[in-house]
Amino acid sequence: MGMNIGTDSTHEDEGIVDINTTPLIDVMLVLLIMLIITIPLQTHSVSIDLPQGNPPPSTEQPHLVTVSIGYDNSITWNDEPITSEAALQEHFRAAAAEAKQPEMHIHPNRLSDYKTVAHVLADAQRLGITQLGIVGADQFMEGQ
Repeated sequence: MGMNIGTDSTHEDEGIVDINTTPLIDVMLVLLIMLIITIPLQTHSVSIDLPQGNPPPSTEQPHLVTVSIGYDNSITWNDEPITSEAALQEHFRAAAAEAKQPEMHIHPNRLSDYKTVAHVLADAQRLGITQLGIVGADQFMEGQ
């Protein structure tokens, strides 16, 4: 849109040729709001049959196996010394083959090598032990 200055034109009543977009935007916003309101909410749910009530506490104590790693990297199985890696692996295989696997408690000494502890944990996992825990980790906390 331009202005003519200094011409002899007497046509001051020229109309504006631009489209007024304000009503168009208002109508589009109203339609958008109506669309958002009318769309049903998408609910993704998975139906699961959960047990009702509290199960009775187990009266059977789990069978525990304690694998200790000494400060000199010696390994004991329930206070019985393990002399070779093959003997340790045989103990792990026998425990994994039981119908109800025992709980393995690995008890490393603070001065034992990380390599030895990692090796015992890797053997246990590789040979099928599923219930495994490290006992005595509080000795590794700082400030104690």
